[in-house]
Amino acid sequence: MEQLKVKIGKLILENPVLTASGTFGTGEEFEDFLDLDKLGAVVVKGITLKPRDGNPLPRIAETPSGMLNAIGLQNPGVDIFIKEKCPVFLKYKVPFIVNISGYEEKEYGLLAKKLETVAGVAGIEVNVSCPNVNYRHGMIFAKDPLAVSRITRLVRKNTKKTVIIKLSPEVSDIKVIARAAEEAGADALSLINTISGLAVDVETRRPKIASIIGGLSGPAVKPIGLRCVWQVYNTVKIPIIGMGGICTYEDALEYLIAGAAAVAVGTGNFLDPQSTVKIVDGLKKYFILNKIKNVAQLTGSLRLFNN
Repeated sequence: MEQLKVKIGKLILENPVLTASGTFGTGEEFEDFLDLDKLGAVVVKGITLKPRDGNPLPRIAETPSGMLNAIGLQNPGVDIFIKEKCPVFLKYKVPFIVNISGYEEKEYGLLAKKLETVAGVAGIEVNVSCPNVNYRHGMIFAKDPLAVSRITRLVRKNTKKTVIIKLSPEVSDIKVIARAAEEAGADALSLINTISGLAVDVETRRPKIASIIGGLSGPAVKPIGLRCVWQVYNTVKIPIIGMGGICTYEDALEYLIAGAAAVAVGTGNFLDPQSTVKIVDGLKKYFILNKIKNVAQLTGSLRLFNN
């Protein structure tokens, strides 16, 4: 459906519905539930330079209208990922975007360089905002506009692929961070990442996850995600991929209207593994019913009360 096509950096996506990193594996895990080629893009689970075992169990807990997770970036490391996982991407037409994380700024450049020549990798999502791993004694890079700028430039220097910077809502002014990423060469922005939270088991008086604090996702964070998307849309010119609590096509529409060019589904995949394709179908019907010509017609179309 031509009306749903969107451009994110160098990528032309068939529709604006993506998967959020960390919630969809590498795509293979969902093959029995849906046709991956019906999606706009698949954003795979985060990759680091070296293998990681992740955080101790338990590391997932349900919360009211959401979920806490502290997986800790468990992954086989980029070399094994390239050798064993990336060849699978070539089976599909849908673009695959690889999410990368680092503990030092230079690692982002090294990861981008390794992925640059890998067939099947259409773009790179740069995670500077994971709340589940301590960088520099607890400070995540996304809180520092200078660090975000340096990392964006490093990645941009080492790849010609589409570069997407994933931002955190846990900053004093997300507009400043977004502007830093744009000026350093980002093609697009993903927002938001999860929000730090805590859940307590009153019977044992222990935290419900072993690392104590985890990242909150799901419907509970949608108003925060929408707020961030709207603020950033009115600050930068590059496309925004909105995420946070998207479970239905109506949720997706809210993000588009607030300023997103595309959306990513995360926790919704756990609630219903077919949620992404259902959202695509819902958007198709909405566009036809309301005679919407293209996604750009909706993006940022929020009507304020004083207008």
